[in-house]
Amino acid sequence: MRFKQLIASLLALTVASAASAQDTSIIVQSTTSTANSGLYDYLLPMFQDASGVQVNVVAVGTGQAIRNAQNCDGDVLLVHAKPAEEKFVAEGYGTVRTDLMYNDFVIVGPEADPAGVAGMTDVQAALSKIAESEALFASRGDDSGTHKKELSLWASSGVDPSAASGAWYRETGSGMGATLNAGIGMGAYVMTDRATWISFANKQDYQIRVEGDDDMFNQYGVIQVNPDKCPSVNVEAAQAFADWLVSAEGQSAIAGYKVADQQLFFPNAPTN
Repeated sequence: MRFKQLIASLLALTVASAASAQDTSIIVQSTTSTANSGLYDYLLPMFQDASGVQVNVVAVGTGQAIRNAQNCDGDVLLVHAKPAEEKFVAEGYGTVRTDLMYNDFVIVGPEADPAGVAGMTDVQAALSKIAESEALFASRGDDSGTHKKELSLWASSGVDPSAASGAWYRETGSGMGATLNAGIGMGAYVMTDRATWISFANKQDYQIRVEGDDDMFNQYGVIQVNPDKCPSVNVEAAQAFADWLVSAEGQSAIAGYKVADQQLFFPNAPTN
């Protein structure tokens, strides 16, 4: 009898321990740029030390991150494709979307600059020149936030790059770092978020060729997954993380993250 009681007690402790661990951890479905840039390595220890909540990040393209969250594989969504984020909330998968921070997109290319776009600030005109010259362009092609933005810029330039798929337009189906590596390897232009580019080590002779267009603005948002759709959501811990990110402390921490003395993200959460 005592042995059975001991086993029962040990089992109860194991269950309690597992429940406690669940109460103090969350999954963040995230875009890759926030991870590749090193932002989470900088931010998360601050939040975790202050809250005791363990944050586990799944870094994928925005489209995949949203699908993962819709499948209830996450507590918080942090991505950068505002129309898709608003749809996520409108369909009941998220409770509320809040602006978090921004930076911008740039087009990088080799020193040879085969399309002659260096120094251009009109992104649609630059994309038109790339298409006209049939200079190689490497696209993520992965339904990420960057890919969605790239496609919208091609559309506004009046070019359908899919007609040249496999020719001068090369879709990698990969994340930003892998696409930059592939693009540099083939001498192709690449559109990337500035934070990833600043943090990227394998630049070789590549430089930013196109920048400064308002249409290249890159907004990030944070959304808590709706427990009405996903009962497994750790509501309190998710709320604590989202609240911290948009708080004065979290926003200051975001602004303080720099690589090579360059600020990578600019906080713009609404003030209370």
